[in-house]
Amino acid sequence: MKEINIKRVGITFLIALALWFTPAPEGVTPEAWHLFAIFASTILGIILKAAPMGTMCMMAIGFTALTQVLAPGNPGASIVKALSGFGDKVIWLIGISFFIARGFIKTGLGNRIAFLFIKVFGKSSLGLAYGLGLADMCLAPAIPSNTARGGGIIYPIMKSMAMSFGSVPDDPKTHRKLGSFLTLNSYYMNLITSSMFLTGTASNPMCQKFAANLGVDITWMSWAAAGFIPGLAAFFIVPLVMYKIYPPELKKTGDAPKMASEKLKEMGPIKVNEWLMLLAFFVLLALWIFGGALSIDATTTAFIGLTLLLLTSVLTWEDVKAEKGAWDTIVWFAVLVMMASSLNELGFIGWFSDLVKVQIGGLSWMVAFPVIVLVYFFSHYIFASATAHVAAMYAALLSVGISLGIPGMLLAMMLGFMGSIYGVLTHYGHGPAPVYFGSGYVELKAWWLRGLEIGILLLVIYMAVGGLWMKVIGYY
Repeated sequence: MKEINIKRVGITFLIALALWFTPAPEGVTPEAWHLFAIFASTILGIILKAAPMGTMCMMAIGFTALTQVLAPGNPGASIVKALSGFGDKVIWLIGISFFIARGFIKTGLGNRIAFLFIKVFGKSSLGLAYGLGLADMCLAPAIPSNTARGGGIIYPIMKSMAMSFGSVPDDPKTHRKLGSFLTLNSYYMNLITSSMFLTGTASNPMCQKFAANLGVDITWMSWAAAGFIPGLAAFFIVPLVMYKIYPPELKKTGDAPKMASEKLKEMGPIKVNEWLMLLAFFVLLALWIFGGALSIDATTTAFIGLTLLLLTSVLTWEDVKAEKGAWDTIVWFAVLVMMASSLNELGFIGWFSDLVKVQIGGLSWMVAFPVIVLVYFFSHYIFASATAHVAAMYAALLSVGISLGIPGMLLAMMLGFMGSIYGVLTHYGHGPAPVYFGSGYVELKAWWLRGLEIGILLLVIYMAVGGLWMKVIGYY
C-alpha cells in the first residue's frame, strides 16, 4: 500500500495555495494568516490521509521555515522557531512515556496484570468486561499510547477469551455470543481510562500545553483529581448499559478464570525484570502525584523512570531506538504544537475567539459551556485522528469559552476529557479503533449506532458528574 496519495496531496496543496493568496481578514496579520494556511492544510492532509502524519509535519516545518512566517527576513531565526517544538518539555513527557510503556510489554507485566484481573472477575461475561477494563485502568497512567495499551495488550487477550468460548471472527453467527460485546466494551473502557490521566493518551499533554498558553495550569495530579471520579462513574455504568442494549448471548464464562490461571502458570513466577518494572511504575506514580510538592516536574519524573529502566537493563538503548511509535509521536507532536502555539502568539487564536464571541456573545457562560463541548464532541465525526482534532480546535474553543466567562479550568478539563471519549463515535475515531474494528466482531452499522448511544451517555456522565465534581474540588 502506498504511503503517499498523490491526488490527495495535490488537493491539500491547492487548498493551501488558495488560503495563502486569500487576503488576510481584518485584524489578522499576514504572517498569522500564512501560518494558518500551512497549519490548516497540514490538518486537512492528515484527515484525508494524503500522507503519513510524520510526512505532513515534516512538510509543514519545511514550508514554515522557507516562507519565514515566524521570523520575516531572518532565515536563521525562522528555522530555529520552526524547530522550537522539539524543545518543549511536554513533547518529551509523552515520548519518554512511550519508552516506559515498552517495559510493560517487553517484561510481560502488562499481560500478567490482565490475566490476574480475569482470574478474579472472569466468571461471567460482564465480569470479564470489567476485568479487562480494570487491567486497562491500571496500565493507563504509565502507557500513554492507548493504541499500544488496547491493541498490544488488552485486545489479544480479549480476542483469545472470545475465541475460547466459540465466538470466532470468521463466523458471523458466533459474533454476538461474546466477541461483539467484549470488543466494543474493551474499546470504550480504553477511551474512558485514557480520559482519567494526563498520561492516559498522547493528546492529553497537548491539551495541557494549549491550556497553559491561555493561562490555565494543569498538572498530572490536577488532571487525575478532575478525571478520576467521572471516569470511575463511566467505568461502572457503561458495561452495564452495554449489557442491556448489546448483550452477549453467553452470560456465564466460568472457564475464563481457569484459562487465565493456566496462562499465569505458563508465565511462571514474577521475574526480576517484572519486579523492577513494577518498582519503576510506583516511583513514577509517586513522583507524578507528589512531584509538585518536591519541585520535580512531570517530564523530569519521566526521565527518572526511563533512567531506572535503562540502568537495571529492563530496557536497553536498542529498545529505545526501536520504539518507532515514540519517535513518530515526538515528531508530529512537536510540529503540531509549534504551529498551534505560534498561531496563538501571532494573535490568530484571539482573533478567532473574538469572531465566534460575536456570534454567541449573548449567551451566558452556563449555556455557552455545553454548546462548546457539544460542538467539539460531535465535530469528531470528520476527524480520523484525535490529535489532529485537538490541534485544530482545542485552543480555539477554549479561548472562546474563557472570553465568554466560562471558568478556564472547568472548560480546559472538560474539553480534555472529550479528546478521549469522542473516539466512541466512529470506527476510525481514535488510535485503538481500527484494531478493535478490524477484528470483524462488530458490523459498521452497529459500531456507529452503539457509538452514538454510548457517546451521549458519556456526555451526560462527564458533564453532570464531572462538572459537579470539579465544583466540589474547587476548580471553579
